[in-house]
Amino acid sequence: MLTTRRRTAAAGLLAALALSVTACGGDSTGDSSGDKIKGTDSGQSGSATPSTSASATAGTNAPAFDLPSDITVTVDRQPTGDATKDAVLRDVAYAAQARVEAFGKGDGETANLSRFLAANARIYWADRVAEFKKEGLTVTGDYRYYGFEVTDVVNGKAAAHYCEDQSKAYNKEIKTGKVQRTQPSDKDFVLYTVQAARDSAGDWQVVQQNWTKGDASCVQG
Repeated sequence: MLTTRRRTAAAGLLAALALSVTACGGDSTGDSSGDKIKGTDSGQSGSATPSTSASATAGTNAPAFDLPSDITVTVDRQPTGDATKDAVLRDVAYAAQARVEAFGKGDGETANLSRFLAANARIYWADRVAEFKKEGLTVTGDYRYYGFEVTDVVNGKAAAHYCEDQSKAYNKEIKTGKVQRTQPSDKDFVLYTVQAARDSAGDWQVVQQNWTKGDASCVQG
């Protein structure tokens, strides 16, 4: 398991992708209470680090994340034994970390967000970061990512899912520094289902994602 802090380096595919993505996103709509990152209440982002053993294969081109000192991101991702799937999950995890970094910095145009998210997914999150900052909010606390799995991959496109534990992460008022603590609930555990595409540089970019709060597979994980 690798904990990332400030400045650490951290046919049928189309049908399968459509099925895997539309299968989630169910009960997330209309629930903004207790959100750790505004925008995830919609259950959808447009047509939107590893464990120690996996991190060893990240390579020299691994990104560095500039996180505020009060934010910790932990990624628990085990190797699959398949080089392509490992690359997909590595970059999907980087995309998750890039979202946290963007919200923490109040900057929706970070290099990492642009590198690991593309198309409508990147536009969506950039807009949400801007709106969040406009509301006078940032994020704080601990984020954990786990349960990574590739469900399909072929011809430079992939479908995958993973879980996010927001139970120790909160909104924070920028002006006062007040942390908006919430009551723990199953909705602190979020299942993300994503589509990714490989770009010309070889990175797997998240181009679409849906999420479901309180999914049993994440709560029990």
